Amino acid sequence: MSRPFAFPLVALIAALIVAAPVLHANPSAWRGEWPQTDFSQTSIRDWSEIRSGGPPKDGIPAIDDPQFLRAGDKHGIEGPEPVITVEIDGAEPRAYPIRYLMWHEIVNDTVGGIPVAVTYCPLCNSGMTFDRRVKGRVLSFGVSGKLRHSDMVMYDRETESWWQQAIGEGIVGEMTGVELRHLPTWMESWDQFRARNPQGLVMAEPRFRRSYGRNPYVGYDSLTRPFLYTGENPPHGIPPLERVVRVGDRAWPLTRIRDEGGIRESGVAITWERGQASALDHGVISEGRDVGTVRVRDAQGRDVPHDVMFAFAFHAFWPQGTWMVR
Repeated sequence: MSRPFAFPLVALIAALIVAAPVLHANPSAWRGEWPQTDFSQTSIRDWSEIRSGGPPKDGIPAIDDPQFLRAGDKHGIEGPEPVITVEIDGAEPRAYPIRYLMWHEIVNDTVGGIPVAVTYCPLCNSGMTFDRRVKGRVLSFGVSGKLRHSDMVMYDRETESWWQQAIGEGIVGEMTGVELRHLPTWMESWDQFRARNPQGLVMAEPRFRRSYGRNPYVGYDSLTRPFLYTGENPPHGIPPLERVVRVGDRAWPLTRIRDEGGIRESGVAITWERGQASALDHGVISEGRDVGTVRVRDAQGRDVPHDVMFAFAFHAFWPQGTWMVR
C-alpha cells in the first residue's frame, strides 16, 4: 500500500518492525472508524491477519472522476512505464498508468457502460480490474488503510464492507463471501499500449500533490521478505517476491514463461514480450528493470482474467493452489 510520502526503504522496514505490535488490531478498536461495518459477518478466522498499513481510511485517496486524454496528446509518461489496459467491446481502449495507481490504488470508472474498479496493490504487485455491479447495486470502492497478508483491503462506500483486493472477495461485513467479477485486463508498457491504440484514451494526471512517476518502494521487488507479511514462503524454492502469472488457482513463475519464450498448457496460452519496466525497482518508475509484458489468452484467442503478482501473495491466498513449475 503506497503512502503519500517517501523515505528510504530500510528506514521504513525498521519502523514497521518496531511498530508491529501496535499495528495489530481487532473489531472493538475499529468500530469508531467503521461504525457502519458489520463485523459479526466475516470470513476472517484470525483477526491478527488484519494490520494497519500506516495511512487511515481514505488516507490513500481513490480516484472517482478520472479524466482522459488521447494517447497522442499525453505527455510526461515514459515509454517503458507500466499501465493497466482496459479494452471492453464497444468502448475505446483505456490506459491507467501505474504512476498514478501507485499513489491512489483504486480508480472507480465506467467503461462501455460497465462500472469498473481498476486496482493496484504495490506490496503484492497485484493489478486487477473488477466489475463494480454487485447484487443489483453499483458499488464504489475506497482504500481502507488495512492490509492482510500484505495485500490491500478495499472497502465499498455503500455498505462499508471490506474486500480483499488479491481475490476480489468480501471478507468483512454485509458483502462477506461475495465475489467481484474479475475482468480480462492486463498490464503492459505505455509504448505497447499506444502502438496498438494510437487514438486510445489514457488517464490524465489526478489533481493531487503526489510524486507521480516515482516509486516510494525503491528496490522492493528485490527484497527477500515483503512488508508486514508473516506467512510461509512459497514452495519449490521460489523467492517470495518473484512475479508469478496467476490464472484461477494456478501460478506460473514469470521466469519460466520468459525463459521458455511463452507457454501453452492447462487451456491457456501465456506470452511474454520485452519492454515493460518494473514499477517497484528504481526510484523512477521508467528506469526500473525490464520485467516484460504478459498476455493470457484461451484456445479461441480471447483474453483471460489473470494477475501478475508476487509469489508470496499467491501462496498466502491460494495455499492449495497449483504451482506450474517444470
